[in-house]
Amino acid sequence: MIASIENDFLKVSAKASGAELISIKSKSNNLEYLWQGDPQYWGRRSPVLFPIVGKLNNNSFSAEGNNYQLPQHGFARDFHFELIKSGPEFLTYSLKSSDDTLKSYPYKFELRISYTLVKNKIEVKYEVKNIDSKQIWFSIGGHPAFNCPLEPGDKFDNYYLEFDQTENAETHLISDGLLNGKTEPSLINTNKIQINEKLFAKDALVYKSLKSSSVALKSKSSKASINFTFKGFPALGIWSKPGPFVCIEPWFGHADTTDFKGELKDKPGILSLESGKEFSCVYGIEIK
Repeated sequence: MIASIENDFLKVSAKASGAELISIKSKSNNLEYLWQGDPQYWGRRSPVLFPIVGKLNNNSFSAEGNNYQLPQHGFARDFHFELIKSGPEFLTYSLKSSDDTLKSYPYKFELRISYTLVKNKIEVKYEVKNIDSKQIWFSIGGHPAFNCPLEPGDKFDNYYLEFDQTENAETHLISDGLLNGKTEPSLINTNKIQINEKLFAKDALVYKSLKSSSVALKSKSSKASINFTFKGFPALGIWSKPGPFVCIEPWFGHADTTDFKGELKDKPGILSLESGKEFSCVYGIEIK
């Protein structure tokens, strides 16, 4: 089931499967800004990452005295959400724990995903409520992919990422989907990253210590651009397959390290909620 919202600036669509954004179109130039999931490169568009972000050691974790299996980025992106609220400019989806989720994650929760149009911006809100009688642990993140190039005739190599502050930051290196404990310089007294196919040769760029709260996807030869806001998120991933798209991923949490052997509650970056409490976070996609 697909639902759409629109205003004078944008038309946005989402589907109940994974509560995933599937289209962001600008009314001023009729451009599609969201990657359309060509399976030749990467078949998803904007999945939610829950109840984990990234990959687990052996795709498993221990909690409550038992071992559980979870695929990379968790299960929420593959479950059917219920559209519980909607209006001309907003959609709110809900996923509640069930017998199926409890087989691989031993906590009861409600996850809500909301999309709200504010002029030429989409605000994406994640809300997690602990509906269990005990404390729960989780990670959550976004994984939206954007067309790159945005305009026909432009080139992938013309694009760059521009942060709102000058950065001196390392990227955390990945081996077989896990953080291997090594880092390398990435942003050295600059706020720009030039995009090219070699950029993702070692997998995603993973940052944990950025000063910036926004990053723009821009081209040297086009006026079309995206400004992505991620204030409050402690980690940011940037990734491509490679293919004609770039993912900008705000995270609360990250993949396991190669040597991690503790319980879920001990995982670096993990969030916790007491019974009855709620957590929320918001990221924004501004279409220029």
